[in-house]
Amino acid sequence: MKVNHYDLAVIGGGITGAGIALDAVLRGMKVALVEMQDFASGTSSRSTKLVHGGLRYLKQMQVGLVSEVGKERAIVYENGPHVTTPEWMLLPIYNDGTFGKMSTSLGLRVYDYLARVKRSERRKMLTREEVIEKEPLLKKDGLLGGGYYVEYRTDDARLTIEVLKKAFEKGADLINYVKVEELTYENNQVQGILCKDRLTNDTFHIQAKIVVNAAGPWVDSIRELDQSKKNKRLQLTKGVHIVFDQSKFPLKQAVYFDTPDGRMIFAIPRDGKTYVGTTDTFYEGDPALTRVELADKQYLIRAIQFMFPHLAIGLEDIESSWAGVRPLIYEEGKDPSEISRKDEIWESESGLISIAGGKLTGYRKMAENVVNLVAKKHEQLGTTFGPCITKQTPISGGDIGGSNHFSSFISEMGKEGQNYGFSKEEGEYLGKIYGSNAPVVFQYGMLYQSEETDLSPVVYARLMYAMEHEMIVHPSDFFIRRTGALYFQIDWVRKWKDQVIQFMAKQFHWTDEQTERYKKEFEEELTYAVRAIDEN
Repeated sequence: MKVNHYDLAVIGGGITGAGIALDAVLRGMKVALVEMQDFASGTSSRSTKLVHGGLRYLKQMQVGLVSEVGKERAIVYENGPHVTTPEWMLLPIYNDGTFGKMSTSLGLRVYDYLARVKRSERRKMLTREEVIEKEPLLKKDGLLGGGYYVEYRTDDARLTIEVLKKAFEKGADLINYVKVEELTYENNQVQGILCKDRLTNDTFHIQAKIVVNAAGPWVDSIRELDQSKKNKRLQLTKGVHIVFDQSKFPLKQAVYFDTPDGRMIFAIPRDGKTYVGTTDTFYEGDPALTRVELADKQYLIRAIQFMFPHLAIGLEDIESSWAGVRPLIYEEGKDPSEISRKDEIWESESGLISIAGGKLTGYRKMAENVVNLVAKKHEQLGTTFGPCITKQTPISGGDIGGSNHFSSFISEMGKEGQNYGFSKEEGEYLGKIYGSNAPVVFQYGMLYQSEETDLSPVVYARLMYAMEHEMIVHPSDFFIRRTGALYFQIDWVRKWKDQVIQFMAKQFHWTDEQTERYKKEFEEELTYAVRAIDEN
């Protein structure tokens, strides 16, 4: 990065920056991307983990947004079926609720049309009895029926990592834990970035003809470096999710439901757990230090008790939680839930391109719009690049011949894994997570035989793959963003954290002081996940 001259430098390694890097490199551009923390460590690992069409935006008459992101869902799914799964969603209708029977039926029909939903996934209207059969825990008083439609569940952080890995495979240079300190200029036009490696404290310069600011919640901080934070600005809002074991919250069916104050919340079963969210409140603090507060947990518990009144559930039943911020565009006088999720692209006088707003679901289309602008600017400089081809490009791990082949692919992985010392179930499990990269993960099963370690074969294979192919640096990179385990397998984290940290220390040649520091930092992450910041 110190010696190359780039066509494009991208600031930010969340899903937006990842999408831009992939689109640009596929068009033939020489691309550099820097991320000041770990990849996906901001908003892109702290969402509701849905690639969804945004039904509630239809209520706000944001028809264009619903149409665009609705169509994008299917593209994201086809390009990465190992990180995206169709999930039937139940929308219960009550006589005093936000949605009525007629409006829900019409809204879902319009939704199907706008999003071009395939026939097998189009909405169904359910009777009261059918709703209760789907989810017996729901409140019965005033229940009239329900809508039934498909959303897509995803692992947001792994989606981001897989997009980045594909960009790397195609020639992009990517690095995490590198912070932009300054923008550099020539004739008042931005021509690069001055960076600081946060692991070594070295500073270095990246030269690039065009710089894109895709820093999510930090977009305005980069615009301040450029002295171009004028007119529009970000408004951060905080979203919190809480996780329960299915033994405490045995939800059968994903539900999208009203709260007493008129907001909408998801409750979603996943891998033996149930997670619930999200809150939506203004946030003024440091985006890197977003934490769950007691009031956030209490709000969500009250919402659960309102919709699932016979469920004896309380704060003490929460296993894990996470908080993140949405980098929305400020709209005067609007509540957090009312602010548009539409993305906008801003270009400053210096040529810095910034993108703000937007949703996880629309990342590919947002990237296409940004890179179209970058390509146009290159044309003015005398260089022509090709058109966008991301619509037909599988992300890393997605080369399995499309979603229709996913179940047969998993069966194949179950068999293939046994050739490397894994059980059929372990092979299928790794196939579901890593997709067409699973055979690379399997190869670590052969190495395991000669390794002196307390790790199990699966943990060893996943950790080695994360270290050698997914650029982890700290334990939290592995336990949060490469596996999602801190949120959905917290007992697994407690079981393996010490062995994983010791193994990383040995492989990365950490000093005793470094090992203790990283261990302490991760213990703090574990504490934050379990306990709100103002709980004793």
